[in-house]
Amino acid sequence: MEQRGNKTIVCSVFFLDIVEYSKKSVSGQISLKERFNAFLSIAIRDVPVADRIILDTGDGAAISFLGDIEDALQAALSVRSSLLGEGVRMDPPLLVRMGINLGPVRLVKDINGQPNIVGDGINVAQRVMGFADPGQILVSRSYYDAVSRLSQEYAGMFHYQGSRTDKHVREHEVYAIGYPGDFTTTQRSVEIEEEIEHTHGVKRIVALSKRYWYEFLRQASGYERHAVAIFNRASKQQRAAIIGVAALVLATSVLAVYKLAHRSEPEPANAVVAAVPQTEPAKPAPPAAPAPAPKVETPAPEKKIQGVKESARIRTLEDTTGGPAVISLAILPWGEIYLDGKKQGVSPPLMELQVVAGKHTLEIRNSTFPAHKEVIWVKPGANIKIRHSFK
Repeated sequence: MEQRGNKTIVCSVFFLDIVEYSKKSVSGQISLKERFNAFLSIAIRDVPVADRIILDTGDGAAISFLGDIEDALQAALSVRSSLLGEGVRMDPPLLVRMGINLGPVRLVKDINGQPNIVGDGINVAQRVMGFADPGQILVSRSYYDAVSRLSQEYAGMFHYQGSRTDKHVREHEVYAIGYPGDFTTTQRSVEIEEEIEHTHGVKRIVALSKRYWYEFLRQASGYERHAVAIFNRASKQQRAAIIGVAALVLATSVLAVYKLAHRSEPEPANAVVAAVPQTEPAKPAPPAAPAPAPKVETPAPEKKIQGVKESARIRTLEDTTGGPAVISLAILPWGEIYLDGKKQGVSPPLMELQVVAGKHTLEIRNSTFPAHKEVIWVKPGANIKIRHSFK
């Protein structure tokens, strides 16, 4: 150690911080620090004294490893394992953030003549640690580049977290060992299991609901991690393709919403809803004084048949331009469209149907609500707008 005095060297620095240490009572702080020191002593017991310098920061510690860069990683994994093994039954629970950096430090003597370190290497380690969640280990880009080259096993332990900015507006690329929230998720699971075990009635039902909900979130998080891992491993061309598909899906969704929003204008005058006469049509008026039949809407009473909410409303349309008839759709929130018993698609995004003139049966289905059915009479070139909202 004396030979290294007053020199600038590059070494790995392991920085630890006890979360919310200052908010605890004196007795709570003593309990936290004793357990913290015990776990840290176990983590570095195999590292020679000459190859490490320990700085006590009050609510944590900083350790410089002057030998193998692997020592910092092994110490961090040991502390994390001890924290997970302790569980949540200790009061107060010990929550620790951890960060590792590889950088330049200056070996100096402190006021007591003991070895000490200063420099950018320890400063960056502290800032990287500040980005971590409780129980999580983050490392800097420089440390990742060095340790990941030692073995494939080490390289596979990390995943990229992106660039973070500290309070001095300095960018730091960080990599994680373990995912954010792993430690707190373990704590929450144990707490919920204890709640289930010691409660009854409504409280136990609530606890069981929490357990299923957090399990769902854990599974969803796993799918997200898998997707991120695939994207990170993809080549530039593959990433471009993934981004292109995502942009196309987003643009299609926006276009569908835009079209749906612009289907709310008033119906044109030629789209008239009228009841189909149930008796013989009245004789036409004399040619000299034609009297067109009034166009009114007479909806029949609604009835529920085998889960289908059927509205026996029958629509007729004036002949306009000739050619195929068009049915415009505006369905909320969504519905499967069936025309004469054949599925046409899902609306949205399906917005229009072209149909031949004549009688048609239109059915709109939604898995949550009763289906809606209409009988439609159309003439060539007609245009009708079907709006339906499931409630």
